[in-house]
Amino acid sequence: MTASINDVARAAGVSASTVSRALRGRAGVSDEVRDRIAAVAAQLGYTASRSASSLASGRTFTIGVVVPYVGRWFFGTVLDAAEQVFSAAGYDVLLYNLGTPETRKRFFTKLPVRKRVDAVLSLLIPDEGESAALRSLGVPLASTVGVARPGFTVVGIDDRAGAESAVRHLVNLGHRRIGTISGSSGPLHWTTPIERRRGYLDVLTEAGIEHDPALEADGDYTLEGGERAMTELLAASRPPTAVFAQSDEMAMGALRALRRHRLRVPDDVSVVGFDDHELADVVGLTTVAQPVAGQGAEAARLLLRQLDEPGAEHPGHVQMPIRLVLRETTAPPRPRGPQ
Repeated sequence: MTASINDVARAAGVSASTVSRALRGRAGVSDEVRDRIAAVAAQLGYTASRSASSLASGRTFTIGVVVPYVGRWFFGTVLDAAEQVFSAAGYDVLLYNLGTPETRKRFFTKLPVRKRVDAVLSLLIPDEGESAALRSLGVPLASTVGVARPGFTVVGIDDRAGAESAVRHLVNLGHRRIGTISGSSGPLHWTTPIERRRGYLDVLTEAGIEHDPALEADGDYTLEGGERAMTELLAASRPPTAVFAQSDEMAMGALRALRRHRLRVPDDVSVVGFDDHELADVVGLTTVAQPVAGQGAEAARLLLRQLDEPGAEHPGHVQMPIRLVLRETTAPPRPRGPQ
C-alpha cells in the first residue's frame, strides 16, 4: 500500500502538518527535523499528492514567470536560480516569454495566469497599466529588474553606482577619452540602460571631462551588438582609449572587434564590463560583479515567504551587493596615445 502523510508523521515522530511544511520547503522546521522527515519519506516511498494539497489549501502550487528574453544570459540565469527554489518547495513554473510588443500586449490584455498561479515573478518592467493588471490578480508579486513599485517586492542592484565605479576606475587610471556601449534598444520600459548611462555621465562631469556623443554606441545587450558598437566607436575621429560596456556580453563583443582590428587590450584600449558573466574570468575581463543568480533565488524565496506568511510585513525593495572586479582588460593609457 502507498504510504500516507500520517505514516510519515508517525515514523518521524512529528505532526502531519510538520511533514507537509518540511517537504514543501516552508519555514518553521529545523534543518535536523527536515532532514529526518525527508529520510523517512524516502524510506517509505511517500510522495505528496499535488491534487490533495491543492484541494486542501486552495493553491495551484504554480508560480507564473514573465520574461522579455528567455534566451538571454541574464534572464536565463535569474530564471534558473528562481526555478530551483520553487521546485525545492514543491512548486511548478508557468513561463511566459513576452519578447515582442504583440505577445506582451496580448498577455496583459487577457492575463492567462489568472486563477492558474499562486504568485508572479516578473523579469520585465511593467508600465502603470500592466502593473495594475498584475495587482488585480490578488497574488504576491516580485521582480528582479527596475526600481521599487507599489505592490511588488523588487530584488535588484544599484545600476547607477555600479556604472560609476566602472567609469571612475578608468578615470583613475588616467583615461580621458572614455566611450560607452549601451543598450538603449533593450526591453521596453527597462531602466537599466538609463541608470548605467547616468552613472557614466556623472563620473565624466565629476572628472571635468566633456561628454562627446561620438563616444556612445548602442550594443543591444548582445555580443554581436557589442562588436558592432565597438567598431563604430573606433571609426570616430578621436577614438576612445577606454570603453565601459553596460554588460559583459557587449564587452566580449568589443574585445572581439578590437582583436579583429589588431588592437591590443589593454595596451591600446581598456575595456570594463558589467555583470561578472560566467565567461568574464575566462577572458580576463575587468567588470562590475552583480549576483545575478542570487537575485533570482532571493526573489523566489521572498515570494514563497509571502505565500506562507500572508499577514506578515514583507520588504518592498531588496538591494543586492555589487563590486568592481579588476582583471586584465584595464590599464593606464599609453603616453603617446590620444587622451
